[in-house]
Amino acid sequence: RNPEGLSKNAATTHHPGELDCLRRTLRCVSRGFHPASGCALQTGTYWLTRIVLLRATAFIYFVAFAVAYQQNSQLIGERGLMPCQAYLQSVKTYVGGKIGPAALAYTPSILWFTDWTAMDSNLAAIALLGMLLSGLVLLSGTANMLIMGTLWVLYHSLVSWESQLLETGFLAIFLVPVWSLSRVPRRCPPSLISIWTFRWLIVRIMLGAGLIKIRGDQCWRDLTCMDYHYETQPVPNPLSYYLHRSPWWFHRFEVVSNHVVELLLPLCTFLGRRLRLLNGGAQILFQVMLIISGNLSFLNWLTIVPSLACFDDASLGFLFGSKGGVRKAVLEIQAEGREGRTPKPTRGMLVRRVVNVSLGVLIGYLSVPVVMNLLSSKQVMNTSFDPLRIVNTYGAFGSITKERTEVIFQGTLGPDPKDPAAVWEEYQFVCKPGDVRRRPCLVSPYHYRLDWLMWFAAFQTYEQSEWVIHIAGRLMANDTTVLSLLDHNPFQGRENPRWVRGEHFRYKFTAPGSASAVQGKWWLRKRIGAYFPAVNLEGLRGYFQSRKWPHPHDPTRRE
Repeated sequence: RNPEGLSKNAATTHHPGELDCLRRTLRCVSRGFHPASGCALQTGTYWLTRIVLLRATAFIYFVAFAVAYQQNSQLIGERGLMPCQAYLQSVKTYVGGKIGPAALAYTPSILWFTDWTAMDSNLAAIALLGMLLSGLVLLSGTANMLIMGTLWVLYHSLVSWESQLLETGFLAIFLVPVWSLSRVPRRCPPSLISIWTFRWLIVRIMLGAGLIKIRGDQCWRDLTCMDYHYETQPVPNPLSYYLHRSPWWFHRFEVVSNHVVELLLPLCTFLGRRLRLLNGGAQILFQVMLIISGNLSFLNWLTIVPSLACFDDASLGFLFGSKGGVRKAVLEIQAEGREGRTPKPTRGMLVRRVVNVSLGVLIGYLSVPVVMNLLSSKQVMNTSFDPLRIVNTYGAFGSITKERTEVIFQGTLGPDPKDPAAVWEEYQFVCKPGDVRRRPCLVSPYHYRLDWLMWFAAFQTYEQSEWVIHIAGRLMANDTTVLSLLDHNPFQGRENPRWVRGEHFRYKFTAPGSASAVQGKWWLRKRIGAYFPAVNLEGLRGYFQSRKWPHPHDPTRRE
């Protein structure tokens, strides 16, 4: 009971190795562990890995459903910018006017079977149920196939284009038992096949991202892309401002490090435990650096999830404490395995093994076009070759924009938009750059979808992003649905604007310590020109009708 107090005689009559073993055994007994288990978790098992993977996946689900709950009604609801019922109707017409296998294959969603006249309620209910289930998994660290399958179906019904979360969620279904909610279900050990599907996912994500860069923008090959990235990424954060001004050699180092992490280290996944641990740690560190240097929604947080599969119980034991019940249970299971006391497989366990093998075959089969895409000189990124988005291609920032441009919405109360004396006042979004004196936001892993979409719109035209005009019309009607997605309405409590226009500006970070920075400016901007001309409600009537959008109505003014 006091292993450190062994007598000197014991030290002289026992081999040093035997003495260390005796000390470890006594410590384990004093802590309540089986002597045969040892205190250290052994390598090659994944009971703790499963719990960590489940909690990480549940965290991402919770954030994603929270984003959907707070923004979906404004974006795709009954009066949203792009109503989903109109989209579903167009798909229904395209597949022959019936809700059947063709419609479900084109758009897998339970919204097909809901009341389309109460779409806002449907969207909110799905998101709330998703938050509830994912929150339970996050807090408990346990789930079954019914819960994880439900989460996957719910999210597929809301956001079918976020293929990485859908693939991660699909793989998580096969991590867990069918019914049991035990954190350490002895009759359902973590499948090595399931663990490898996560490892295969992180390999494809990183190789896809690395290869698209090498084949894409020249700046990735001449090592200059990071000279621009921090300033031109979708939604910079405060640290982006300072990292942009890093020395040239540091930016070159960043690009080289990026190529190593994305192109070389993923191969370590197949080269044994130690190199696999190296890859897992490097991938997590790389994603953490991306998280703290920009607001890329929950994308980088999500990429950490499959990286966790590179670790086994021995490497994750520190997360569970030395006296935890879960750790103790795993130690006992490992001891039983070493002693040959593993329970005889039941019929259910044998059926589950067949399911696991079938999963491996399915992922292998669906990976064929994905691997062919990786090897192709015409590689495409973020594409799925199956309607359920089970196995997908990935990639990010294959090209880097060298200048940051922004679309700024402006409104005026003046009757004539061409009058030089007209006073134009600016709307401000929640996160995207607008007011040059406003500090960049810090919101990751949360995701403001409209701010992100405005980044894409800025290097397109309004003809390519017609929803921009939809926003303009709704602003003139003081539409609370759209205004709830913005941070500042200059006409709050006043008469609604008569005209709204979109101005195109080029933005650049100020230099820290410069005169502009001393004045409180984070950005410098220069007008490029008009993004879309000044419009009013009457002039947009035909535009809205041709697209079957409800015409905004301003109750404060006769048209």
